[in-house]
This record gives sequence, C-alpha cells and structure tokens, in this order.
Amino acid sequence: MPRRDPELPEGTDQVIRGASATGGEGGGALLAANESGAGAGTERLVTQVRDQVSSLRGQAGDRVRGFADDGKARAASMIDEFGGVLSDAARSVDERLGEDYGRYAHRAADAVSSFAGSVRDKSVDDIIDNTRDFVRKSPAVAIGIAAVAGFALMRVIKTGLDDVGVRRGSTRKGDD
Repeated sequence: MPRRDPELPEGTDQVIRGASATGGEGGGALLAANESGAGAGTERLVTQVRDQVSSLRGQAGDRVRGFADDGKARAASMIDEFGGVLSDAARSVDERLGEDYGRYAHRAADAVSSFAGSVRDKSVDDIIDNTRDFVRKSPAVAIGIAAVAGFALMRVIKTGLDDVGVRRGSTRKGDD
C-alpha cells in the first residue's frame, strides 16, 4: 500500500490532476458545471414549492368558499325563520289591535323575507362586494350596526354563561 500524504483527506490515496477547484483549467470547468447544476436544481425546487403553495392555496380557497356557502345558507334559513316569526306576530297584531297596526308588522315581515331571499340568491362574492360598497358609502351606519351586533352578541353570550352558572348552582344544591 502506498504511503499516505498527511495533508490529504481521509480515504484519499493520491492527488488527481484537474480535480482541484482552485488549481488548473479542469478544476474551474468542474466548478462551473457544479454551480450551473446546483442553480438548475435550486430553480426546480423553487418551482416545485411554488406549485405546491399554489395548489394548497387553491384547496384552502375551495374549502373556505364551501364554508362560506354553508354559512350563507344557514344565515338565509335563520333570516327566513325570523321572517316567519314576524309574520305570525303580524297576524297576532291584526287580531288584537286591528289591521292598521298589523300592516306595519306585515311590511317588516315581508322585508325580512325578501332579504332572506336575496341572501339565498346572491353568491358569497356578491354579498362581500355589496357589504364593502355599503361600508364605503356610509361608514358611520356600518360602525353603528357593528356596535349593535357586538352588543347583542355579548348579551347572548352572557345570558348563555349565566344559564350555565345557574344550572351548575342548582345541580350543586341538589347534591347537598
């Protein structure tokens, strides 16, 4: 076995001319070939990552659109039910107070039912565009509506939490 040069890396028995990255013409050509190959590999990797991100973005968009469509259908159904409740209330007002007062309640019920129909008929994108236009045209009204909706939501949540606390309290008293 030939004697090993102590400056050579482990597993190397001899120096091959042109293999050095710094020495000779062959080394420079080899280095340039490696750099261009690495650049092409990196470019392919970047392209693959972009394609994957695009695909995932499309899938996420489809899922969000599905959830939005489900939410729109539920909201339209709830608004329609509210219109039905208003309609029943309008009939009750007709019976108790007369048709003059019931007319206003019927108009409100019809307006709510019409709104439910328009929500059902429009796409999610149309609803978002209409909402943006409304907020741009009258931001003060939009802020007022958001404040009232937030207040109502907090009351509903607080009432639900109070009901849970009352049930827990009555359960504990019954256990004693």
